[in-house]
Amino acid sequence: MTNAATAAPLNIAITTGEPAGVGPELTAAALAGAAARWPGVHFTVLGDAALVAARAGAVGVDWAALVAAGHIGLGHRSLAAPSRPGRLDAANGRYVLGLLDDAIDGALSGAFDAIVTAPLQKSTINDAGVPFTGHTEYLAQRTHTARVVMMLAGTGARPLRVALATTHLPLKDVPGALDIGSLVETIAIIDHDLRRDFGLPVPRILVTGLNPHAGENGYLGREEIDIIAPALARAAERGIDARGPYPADTLFQPRYLEEADCVLAMFHDQGLPVLKYATFGEGVNITLGLPIIRTSVDHGTALDLAGTGRADAGSMIAAIDTAVTMARNRRAG
Repeated sequence: MTNAATAAPLNIAITTGEPAGVGPELTAAALAGAAARWPGVHFTVLGDAALVAARAGAVGVDWAALVAAGHIGLGHRSLAAPSRPGRLDAANGRYVLGLLDDAIDGALSGAFDAIVTAPLQKSTINDAGVPFTGHTEYLAQRTHTARVVMMLAGTGARPLRVALATTHLPLKDVPGALDIGSLVETIAIIDHDLRRDFGLPVPRILVTGLNPHAGENGYLGREEIDIIAPALARAAERGIDARGPYPADTLFQPRYLEEADCVLAMFHDQGLPVLKYATFGEGVNITLGLPIIRTSVDHGTALDLAGTGRADAGSMIAAIDTAVTMARNRRAG
C-alpha cells in the first residue's frame, strides 16, 4: 500500500568529515551523478558551505549548479578555523563532531532515512579535548545502543561481507572479550539486520575460530570448544543459520564463501585484511545493530591526496549505494 510517507523521497545525509581530508571532495564527486544513479533520492550534505564548494572544484564539480538541480541540499555548519588540504587543525575537531551530531539527530528524528559518513581524523577530535575512539563507538553511545557490530562489505551480486566479534582491541585482550552471551547477541544482530536491511530471508553466517586451525581440538586453545561452539548452538536454537567454527586461514575460499552471506571473524585483523584485499576502494563500512542506518567508506582521510583531485570516489559511491538500498528495504518492510 502506498501512502504519503512511503511515497516521499528518501533523504540521505552525508557528513563531509575531516575538512583537511578527502571527505568533502569525495562527497562532491560521488554526488555529481546523483540524479541519474539514485532517482527519487534527496541528499543533505553536512559541512561548511564554502569548504564544500571549494573542494568540489578540485574534482571538477560545479557545486552551485549541482545544488540548483534540486536533488541535493546543504546542512551548513561553519568551520571553526580556515582549513587547508592536508593540514590538520585541532580547532576544527568540534566542528567535525558537530557534523556527526547533526546527522545522528536528524536520523533519530526521522528527517534522514540514513547517514553516510566521510572519514574523520580521530586525533583532531581528541586534540580538541573530546575523548573519541571512533565513529562506531560514538554512534552506539549517542543512540543508546548496548551492542553494535562492525561489518565491511564489497559490492556486486554476491558481495563478500565480514563482521567482527571484537573491534579495536589490542590482540592480547581479544580472548578475554569473548563470551558465549555476547557472541550470541552479535550473531543475532547480524542475522536480524541482514534480513531487514538486505532482504535476505535466511542469512547464512560462517564463523571463524579464534586460534590457528580453530584450536586443533583444544591443543591450540579452548575458545572454540568453550565459547564459540556453544554460542553457535544457542544461535541455532533461535533459528539462526550460523556455522563453524572454521579455521580462518582456509575459510576465505570461493567454495566456502559461495555459501555465505556473511563471515563473522573474531578480531579486526583476522577478517578485514582479506576483505580489504578483495574490495579496497569499493568497500563499505556498515554499523549493524543501530536504530538508524549508517554506512561509510573503507578508507581514512588520505591527507596526502586532499585537494589534489586524485582521490577515488568508488568507496563513497558504494557507501551511498548501500545506504540507499538499506533505507529502501527498511521502508518497504
